[in-house]
Amino acid sequence: MAISDSKTIKYLKSFYIKDYLTIFIGLTVYAFGLTGFIIPNKIVTGGLAGITLILNYKFGIDLPTAYFVINAALIVVAFKVMSKEFVIRTLISITALSFMIKYGQTYLQPYFQAHPVLSDDFLTVIVGGLLCGTGLGLVYSSNGSTGGTDIIGFLVAKYYRISISRILLIVDVLIVISGYFILDAPEGQEAMKLEKTIYGLILLPLMWQMVEIVINGARQSIQLFIFSKHYDEIATHINTELKRGCTVVDGIGWYTQSSQKILIVIARRTEATSIFRLVRTIDPQAFVTKTNVMGVYGNGFDNLR
Repeated sequence: MAISDSKTIKYLKSFYIKDYLTIFIGLTVYAFGLTGFIIPNKIVTGGLAGITLILNYKFGIDLPTAYFVINAALIVVAFKVMSKEFVIRTLISITALSFMIKYGQTYLQPYFQAHPVLSDDFLTVIVGGLLCGTGLGLVYSSNGSTGGTDIIGFLVAKYYRISISRILLIVDVLIVISGYFILDAPEGQEAMKLEKTIYGLILLPLMWQMVEIVINGARQSIQLFIFSKHYDEIATHINTELKRGCTVVDGIGWYTQSSQKILIVIARRTEATSIFRLVRTIDPQAFVTKTNVMGVYGNGFDNLR
């Protein structure tokens, strides 16, 4: 097959069925932790969920409706700078999560309030944080998005030299702390309001640590050596579909004493599955090695500091 012809073929799809399933499971786990453990204790979390929780606690605004409307508004604002794939998967996630939160508030939350699983509020919040972090990790591991501050981070990082993780951390902390000043506490129970704010601050590192555990350091980079007779087609599709550069070097198979081409690829760990799927589709007989690298700096990766 000619290289020019291979450019018109799309071996990779935006999502596979198991990707949708993983995202759905992740959203379900997140909604379970939020409505079953976090909301009954009136804790403010980070992200857009934290903003909608403040609106719900303070003004009684419907949580899933506020979550969907604010997300939709953010997508409209950021539509021109976001990819089509990002918009689609974000819309799918926020729609599904809005329905799940509505269901959880209607059925799950009253049940847990009437039949608490744990008697200690702090342990209840910890369990909720573990569940929410696990759910987010599953969503992110399949290239999904829950919108909210993800969109804000995407916009800021697009125009300023600031890491998305740092943006999200600052925004999350500000949201949780703002809950202390916005929300009211019963007379004589100011200490309880401060306690719940501290719970929210404890949730932030707990949730994001669970995210990192679930995706297993997916932001790290990998180096692949691909040995295949169809190296040209594989390289072309890695360029056109994954937008990653490739290097082709000459080698000699010492056992056969025959020359061969070796394809070298540096990519994010989250892209490894897509690369393996692509190679398997083009050449099931290909030989591939993968190693982790400590850091990659330059175009498409981290900035040189």
